[in-house]
Amino acid sequence: MVDGRFYKNNGPFTLAKVAEICGAKLEDEGKAGVEIKELSTISRAGEGDICFFYDRKKKASGAEIKATACVTTAELAEFVADGVIKLISDNPHLGFVKLNYAMYTEILPKPEICKTAVIAPSAKIGEGCYIGDYAVIGENAKIGDGCIIEPHAVIGHDCEIGSHCRIGSHANIMHCQMGNNCYIYGGARIGWDGFGFMMIAGAHKRIPQLGRVIIGNDVEVGANACIDRGALDDTVIGDGCRIDDLVMVAHNNKLGRGCILVSQTGIAGSCEFGDYVVCGGQVGLADHLKVGTGAQIAAQSGIMRDVEPGAVVMGSPAVPIKDFMRQVSFIQKAVKK
Repeated sequence: MVDGRFYKNNGPFTLAKVAEICGAKLEDEGKAGVEIKELSTISRAGEGDICFFYDRKKKASGAEIKATACVTTAELAEFVADGVIKLISDNPHLGFVKLNYAMYTEILPKPEICKTAVIAPSAKIGEGCYIGDYAVIGENAKIGDGCIIEPHAVIGHDCEIGSHCRIGSHANIMHCQMGNNCYIYGGARIGWDGFGFMMIAGAHKRIPQLGRVIIGNDVEVGANACIDRGALDDTVIGDGCRIDDLVMVAHNNKLGRGCILVSQTGIAGSCEFGDYVVCGGQVGLADHLKVGTGAQIAAQSGIMRDVEPGAVVMGSPAVPIKDFMRQVSFIQKAVKK
């Protein structure tokens, strides 16, 4: 059950309303007026709750459902326990997301500038913003309308943050231009020096990092993720990208639209991604590589050469996934001998 201290419940909703939101068909139209108070998991749902049942591998769990109603597929409906009201959907998972958005709203702070926030006189703050305790906003920084800057966040001088962005607690943003509707989670570090050194007279000397980080619209950057600014050219994160916690994006990298980087992915400098590239957890990429649009890289893969558009690769060094499976099969057969 969702904890009402942290999320506002917009219900109850009638099953007729639930069906409309989820794009589902109520099997028994006579139950249209029944009210649903909570969205819950199959194992915890009870009276007044609705759950979603769409995993064909777990058909047996349908008999254990005790919810008032269940959204499921036509194929799985027969496995749902007797007495549970069924809503039939072609895509229950999508219905779950839609109902989640409709039923629950995160409780967010009201617009205000807290007294302990430190805001440079030349900074420009848009309308309807919340600036939390001990947040710091540097000289000439621009914050768009409706932003939430959580406590202890730092926005460096001359940075530009678009409208309706949320900057998490203790996040630190420097040398950055950001679009609208972005969410930077707590502890993220954006725009700090790239990792660039040169051996001079027997010592490592830092190479100046003179670029920026350019972030598009509707981008999420997870907790404690790091995105370095460019050495001379910019580091670019395209519209709609999703970057998980603890991801490292080095200097000069360029991500296209809608890329997904799962936790602990590390991308060395000057790589170029097309649109909708997916990197599983702990993927590592060498520098100066190109990854084509739609490519998928399996978890813990090591990328040492360019990846073609639409390719699905796995392993370290990574190879096409079918080749990887053949390698595994060969090794298993060799061990058995």
